[in-house]
Amino acid sequence: MYRLVLYVLLGLALTAVLFSSFGLLPYNPVAVLFSVFFISAVCLITNIVFAKVFKVPANVESAYITALILALIITPFSSANSAVFLPLAFWASVLSMASKYIFAIGKKHIFNPAAISVAITAFAFGGSASWWVGTLYMLPFALLGGFLITRKIQRSDLVLSFIATMILVIAGSAVMNGSDVFSNVWRIMSATPLFFFATVMLTEPLTTPPTRSLRIIYGILTGFLFSPMMHIGSIYSTPELALVVGNIFSYLVSPKEKLILKLKKVRKVANNTYNFEFASNRKINFRPGQYLEWTVPDDGADSRGNRRYFTIASSPTEKDIIIGVKFYPKPSSFKKRLIALRPGEEIIASQRAGDFTLPKNKKKKLVFVAGGIGVTPFRSMIQYLLDKKEKRDIVIMYANNTADDVAYADVLDRARDELGIRTVYVLTDLQNIPASWKGRRGRINPEMVLEEIPDLDERTFYVSGSHSMVSGFENALKNIGVSDSRVKKDFFPGFA
Repeated sequence: MYRLVLYVLLGLALTAVLFSSFGLLPYNPVAVLFSVFFISAVCLITNIVFAKVFKVPANVESAYITALILALIITPFSSANSAVFLPLAFWASVLSMASKYIFAIGKKHIFNPAAISVAITAFAFGGSASWWVGTLYMLPFALLGGFLITRKIQRSDLVLSFIATMILVIAGSAVMNGSDVFSNVWRIMSATPLFFFATVMLTEPLTTPPTRSLRIIYGILTGFLFSPMMHIGSIYSTPELALVVGNIFSYLVSPKEKLILKLKKVRKVANNTYNFEFASNRKINFRPGQYLEWTVPDDGADSRGNRRYFTIASSPTEKDIIIGVKFYPKPSSFKKRLIALRPGEEIIASQRAGDFTLPKNKKKKLVFVAGGIGVTPFRSMIQYLLDKKEKRDIVIMYANNTADDVAYADVLDRARDELGIRTVYVLTDLQNIPASWKGRRGRINPEMVLEEIPDLDERTFYVSGSHSMVSGFENALKNIGVSDSRVKKDFFPGFA
C-alpha cells in the first residue's frame, strides 16, 4: 500500500515536471526537480537522525512519501521566491519528520506529518503551502492516482464522506449567497487539491480511525473544516488545518498503543506456514479478528518496504500475540527478515483496526469462509469462544490446495468437540488429495454451499482470504440469493 502511494506521488511529480516543460504549469521544470530533491534530502537526513536518537527503525519509504507530498504542496523553487522557499521547505521538511517522534504519545504519532509541518510554518514563519498540485491540468492524474490508492486500501467510505460533505458545504454556501451552485462546486473540484487531499493525505493509515463508522465521521468533520470560508476570528481554515483538527479527533477515538514485541518462538503450523509468537511490552486490548501494522527493522528493504498488515491470530484471552504467516517462493525482503528473527529480537506493531469481528448478537447464525492463510481471524475468534466457553451457531468452510496446507486444525477440531462448531474442510488441488481424505473436493461453489448449509438464508457470511478468493466467493453467494448486507469481507491494507 505504501509503495503504491510512493509511485503515485512520483508520477504526479514527474507529470508536473513534464507539464512545466510545455508551459502548462507556471514553473521551471528544473526548479520543480530541485524542489523535490531538496525536500527529499532534508526529510531523509532528518528522519535518520531522529530514528537514531529515539532508537527506532528508520522508515525510509515513509520519509520519501512525506517529502513528495511537501514538494507537491509547497510552491516550487524559483529565483524570485528563493528567500521564502528555502526556509519554508527546510523547516517544513524538518518538522514533518520530527513530528513523528515529538508529537507522539505512547510512540504513536498524532498528526499527518506534512499537514502539521506546513501548519506550524504558516504560524511561526509566515510561509504557507500553496497546494499547487490542485490545478485543472493535474486533476486527471490526481484522480487516477487517488482512485488506485482508495481502491487498494478500500477507504471509499472515508473519501466519499469527505467529498460529499465538502460539496454540500460549498453548495449550501452558494445558495445562501445567491451565487451559482454548479460553478462554485466545479471550482472547488477542479481548481483545489480536493482529490489529492482526500485520497493521499486523508487516508494515511496511522492517522485514520480504525472502524468504518468512525472513518465516516472523520471524513464528514474534515470535509466541513476543509471549506475555505470556515474561520475563527481572523484565522481561516486551510487544508492542513482541517486535517490537523481531524487528526486530533482520530487520535481521541483510535487505539493509542505502539507495541514493542519480542519474539518468543516460531512454530510451523502447516506447509510453509508459521506462527510467530511474541511477548508484548504491555497489554493490548483487541477484538478477535482485528489486525495490526507490523514493522521489521530492515535497512535493505525491497520495493515493498518493511511494513505489512497481519491479522492477529491469537485470542485476547491468550498471553502472547501471534500472527500466522504463509511463505511463498521468492519471498519479499520483509518476510525474509521476519523468518530470520531470533528469539529476543524486537518488532514494532501498531495501528490496531478492523471491523471483521464477531457480532454482539450471540444468537446470530454465522458461516466462516476461509481460503488458506485467511483462516487467521477465525483462529482468533474460535480460540476466544473456546476460552470463554461461549457457544455460537457457526459453520466453517475452510479451503486449501492440499491437506498439508491446513492450519489450526487442532483449534477447529476442538471447537467441534466442545462447542459444536462444524468445519467443512475443502481441498482444491484434485491431483494431490490423499486416499484417506474425508472432506470436500474442488473449489467452494454455490452447489457446495447449498449442500453444506441448507439454512443459508438465516446466516451471515464472514469471508477471509486473498482478494480474488473473496471476490469470487462473494459472486457465488450472489448467485444463490445471498444479499451483500449478509456478507462481511475481511480486508486490511496490503493483504499479505
